[in-house]
Amino acid sequence: MLFDTHAHYDDNRFDADRDALLASMPENNVGLILNPGCTVETSEIAIALAEKYDFMYAAVGIHPEYSMGVTADDLAHIKALSAHPKVKAIGEIGLDYYWEKLSPETTPPREEQQKLLRAQLNIAREVGLPVIIHDREAHEDCFNIVKEYADLKGVYHCYSGSLEMAKEILKLGWNLSFTGVITYGKAKKARRIIENLPIERIMIETDSPYLTPEPERLAKKRVRNSSLFVHRVAEQIADFKGMTVEEVERITTENGKRFFSIGGKAE
Repeated sequence: MLFDTHAHYDDNRFDADRDALLASMPENNVGLILNPGCTVETSEIAIALAEKYDFMYAAVGIHPEYSMGVTADDLAHIKALSAHPKVKAIGEIGLDYYWEKLSPETTPPREEQQKLLRAQLNIAREVGLPVIIHDREAHEDCFNIVKEYADLKGVYHCYSGSLEMAKEILKLGWNLSFTGVITYGKAKKARRIIENLPIERIMIETDSPYLTPEPERLAKKRVRNSSLFVHRVAEQIADFKGMTVEEVERITTENGKRFFSIGGKAE
């Protein structure tokens, strides 16, 4: 059984076939999915999906892309949503400096992103939930803030930093999660990182509808990603680490269930 620990089924690219697609997951060996929110609205949708499907869970949070204009009421709403029994984390939260040079006029200033990240880390501390961190080209700043909250449990989703930083994150007791990016031809850095990480600290994800893995991405020209392809991530990790796919599936599912405090033994 596979656990896709990060997929955005609130995205409008699933509007045409969302229910049919999600209903097909158990028969395709996808036993668990966690849907993180990126805004108050999508956090609410993530909860609604988790209520509808037994195998789905939610996280609630505000993505750094939406840092501007966040109010105290918004943060209070996120905190209130976190009390739902199927909410298992605060996320997706973090820092994203990627767009600064490409569209500086629409990219939230670093100070606003950092302020929002700390505010949501404080919520996680108050409510006792782990956090899902988005870190895109903000490695040093993100890690320096995370270190202030070393008492929290967290995961860096779609990890893109260095091996050295990965080791520092592990020292905090945090986990790392990987997407279909590791199946791309230029993923040599990811291979080196994964080879040097203990499998017990790795989770897998799709980040659907983004980051479609190979060979689907190449064969179908950037086809929409879904949890149906999370097995490609498990297969690539198995190849990198010289393990069987079955071992990777079982261990990463157990890792995800333990991290998100989802009961029961992985199949």
